[in-house]
Amino acid sequence: MKLSKYLGWRVRLGMLLIIISAILYFVNFMIFHDASHILFYIAIDTAFLPIEVLVVVLVIETAISEREKSILLEKLNMVIGTFFSETGTDLMNKISQFDSNTEQIRQDLVVRDDWQDKDFINAFKTIKNYEYNLDISADEKSILFLEHLKDFLKSKRKFLLALLENPNLLEHETFTELLRAVFHLTEELDKREDLRHLPATDYNHLKVDIQRVYGLLINEWLQYMEHLMNNYPYLFSFALRVNPFDPNAKVEIGD
Repeated sequence: MKLSKYLGWRVRLGMLLIIISAILYFVNFMIFHDASHILFYIAIDTAFLPIEVLVVVLVIETAISEREKSILLEKLNMVIGTFFSETGTDLMNKISQFDSNTEQIRQDLVVRDDWQDKDFINAFKTIKNYEYNLDISADEKSILFLEHLKDFLKSKRKFLLALLENPNLLEHETFTELLRAVFHLTEELDKREDLRHLPATDYNHLKVDIQRVYGLLINEWLQYMEHLMNNYPYLFSFALRVNPFDPNAKVEIGD
C-alpha cells in the first residue's frame, strides 16, 4: 500500500512545504551562487520562528476560538429557546401557582422592554437570595397539581431526551443541570402510581424536587430573557407577552 495512506494530510502538507522551500533555496543558490547569504537568511528566519508561532497560537488561535465559542453559544441559546417555548415557560407557570411568596420576587421578574443590564443584575440578586417554599402537601389541590404535573412531564419526555442528544449542551452547565433536575422530577413522579396516598415525608420530598426545578428554571429563564433583549428584539417582545410572572401579560397586542 502507498505510504501516503499512513500519513495524515497535515504531515503530507508539511513535507510538501519543506520540499518547496528546499527547491526555492536551491534555485536561489543557482542564480546568485552565494551559499553564505542563503545560510544567513535561513538562520534569521529560524530565529524568528518562535515569534511566528507565538503570534499564531496566542492571537490567531484565540480569535478563532472566540469565534467558535460565540457560534456555539448562539446554537445553545436556540436550544434553550426551544425548551422554554415547548416546556419551560408552561412548567414555570404551573409551579409558580403554588409559590405563596411569589409577590416577594414578582416585581423583579416582570421584565420590561426598557430594562437595562442593571435591572437584570438586580433580578439575579433577588432570586439568588430568595428561599423557595412551595405550598405542596396532601391536600386535594396539591394532589391534582402533582397528577397534572406528572402527565405534563411524561408527555414531554421524548422532547427532553432529544435535547440531551445535543452534545453541545455539555458546554452549558446551568442548562444541563436544569435538564437533569427536570428528568429527576419526571422519574420521581412517574414511579409513584398513586399520588393520593403518600406519607407526608414523601410529599415533602417531591416538594424539594419541584423547588429545585423551579429555582433553576427561573435562573435560566432570566439569562435567556437577557440574551433576547440584547440580540433579538422581536423574540424578546413575544417573551414579555407570555411572562408567567406578569399578571397583566397577554399575547395579544393591544391598542
